[in-house]
Amino acid sequence: MNFTDIQFDNKGRLRHFLTIEDIPRDTLIQILDTAESFISFGQREIRKAPLLRGKTVVNLFFEPSTRTRTTFEIAAKRLSADVINLDAKRMSTIKGETLLDTVSTIEAMKTDMFVVRDAASGSAFLIAQHVSPEVRIINAGDGRHAHPTQAMLDMFTIRQYKKEFADLSVAIVGDILHSRVARSQIHALKILGVKDIRVVGPKTLIPTAIEKLGASSYHRLETGIENVDVVMMLRLQLERMEGQLIPSEQEYFHLYGLTEEKLKLAKDDVIVMHPGPMNRGLEIASSVADGEHSVILAQVTNGIAIRMSVMATIMGGSR
Repeated sequence: MNFTDIQFDNKGRLRHFLTIEDIPRDTLIQILDTAESFISFGQREIRKAPLLRGKTVVNLFFEPSTRTRTTFEIAAKRLSADVINLDAKRMSTIKGETLLDTVSTIEAMKTDMFVVRDAASGSAFLIAQHVSPEVRIINAGDGRHAHPTQAMLDMFTIRQYKKEFADLSVAIVGDILHSRVARSQIHALKILGVKDIRVVGPKTLIPTAIEKLGASSYHRLETGIENVDVVMMLRLQLERMEGQLIPSEQEYFHLYGLTEEKLKLAKDDVIVMHPGPMNRGLEIASSVADGEHSVILAQVTNGIAIRMSVMATIMGGSR
């Protein structure tokens, strides 16, 4: 059984949000448009909508991520859901439970939605195969596989600043090999019509056959970001590396760190993005991260609106 069979119900409606791959363009646009209606919630005196009133959302994180968990929690609460945050890794380790045992136990407490994050690829998909038909699953990042809501908030941010996708040139720079974000970004950009998708990094950090995903690879930062509209920097994931994949952190920054001088090679109105957390002075210079081209804080703000949109979309068929 593939992701598409699991993600959609028998009426073609989005049931779970596990991966960007194979989601129709119209559905992605719908999620972006719905997020647009939620973006003003942060400025309201009462930041609530009743769309998920009476529903229970469980943040089930087997891998820590304060930013992602917090934005999901805020998003669910703004939709009036009841939210439970579980340190699932600690809980299951102490009690000796398996992944599905843990989920079944919590589902029995009348849970409506699980937001799942795990260092192992495929966990959210596995859970989606075993929960009751009325329960919804959102993948908040699994191994090296996918991080679909991060990709969608990136797409939302790009659309805020660039409006149309078709004529854009986008460079994704850094640790492509270990990045679930990069894979989801490439799928989303391709579905939305971006024809010039570039991945930039040392040969040791770019997967083989990356071109099959629809991206072209560059091994020099200067060449890879020349005349691009968007530069998406990635965190160097040292904790996932096996062996010496970069010569040194200093050499990496020298070759692939984004500085003001290198950024001049991109278009004058280029925007700079980073999914966070940033390693300043390793992937990106502070002057760029905090500079006029940076939209990194906008990405954080947009994360709440996008996650509200995804939750509202997939719960729409179950209310």
